[in-house]
Amino acid sequence: MVKKKGKSFSSFLKNPIDFTLLITILLLLSIGLIMLLSASSPSALSESGNSYSYFYKQAIFAVAGLFMMWVISNIDYRFYQKYYKLAYIIAFLALLAVLFIGRTVNGAKRWIYVTDTLSIQPSEMAKLLMIIFFAAILVKNRDELNKYGKGFIKHLLLLVPIIGLLLVEPHFSASIIIIGIVAIMMIIAGCKFWHFLVTGAVVGIPGIVALILLEPYRLERVTTFLDPWKDATGSGWQVIQSLYAIGSGGLFGAGLGESKQKYLYIPEPHNDFIFSILGEELGFIGCAIVIILFAIFIWRGILIAMKSPDMFGSLMAIGITAQVAIQVIINIAVVTSSMPATGMPLPFFSYGGTSLFILLCEMGILLNISKAGAKRE
Repeated sequence: MVKKKGKSFSSFLKNPIDFTLLITILLLLSIGLIMLLSASSPSALSESGNSYSYFYKQAIFAVAGLFMMWVISNIDYRFYQKYYKLAYIIAFLALLAVLFIGRTVNGAKRWIYVTDTLSIQPSEMAKLLMIIFFAAILVKNRDELNKYGKGFIKHLLLLVPIIGLLLVEPHFSASIIIIGIVAIMMIIAGCKFWHFLVTGAVVGIPGIVALILLEPYRLERVTTFLDPWKDATGSGWQVIQSLYAIGSGGLFGAGLGESKQKYLYIPEPHNDFIFSILGEELGFIGCAIVIILFAIFIWRGILIAMKSPDMFGSLMAIGITAQVAIQVIINIAVVTSSMPATGMPLPFFSYGGTSLFILLCEMGILLNISKAGAKRE
């Protein structure tokens, strides 16, 4: 008697995941938590009297994120394709809601506070939701993508409401990330590269220049980048202290926990400038190891995209990989004064519960796509 085969939610549920990617993710997360503990302890002690307050919060989100990564890695990624319109609607409504019920912190309204200590950052959710939406709609309209009007412009206009809401917050760095992710996904899907060159020259570059000129703080960041020592105790302070930290680390660093710049010299060293503390404490060797780990992550992400059995999975994998790559490149460029400051967090390292939780959920999706690709090997 033949047993009836049970219906599986995912046809590749039992396939092996990409263990190289998994180990890389766990290593980055572990090093990130260690560095966060080291970088945040002086600020945490100064603000709350508890050196571990930032670390405890980040660790809670890390554990929750790891659990969700495991759960999502067992959910067929094709499930999200059915709800791509809902993903767009949720992203739009969440970004709209933050403008009405969000709390302003440091001149920006980016967070919705559930309690006095627990907040949600809708822009982090929007990154993942835009990856899902554009992966699905680019697959649906794949035959039109090589056309400038019906393909390129039509899909680019779908970004306008989302980017508009982000700029109102304002959250310029999140806008850059989402535009970069979508651009890469559109090129991979079949849009012509010259479409981006023409549109960027006519609209993109003038638009960025206008945004910089209209906001004094953005213009100040550009002028500070050009000559941070012109106002060494003011606008150039953070960048100069970052360079001092990285430079003093030398080859092997001062030792874990031995940073001096984290003692209230670099403002909020556990956020966007945590790579500076890494350079000071672990030196060039430590920085190189972390950069190599991110390079391995990007390599595995591209490989997973290439092996994906369908275009939707391939675009999802490219989108997630592109997000991490863009943030890493811009963050390291900023802390080394290779480009103007943008407030770009370093994935797995910078403090931020929502950011880390959503990132680990994305890792679950990427691992699930790797299972699908395993069938083709």
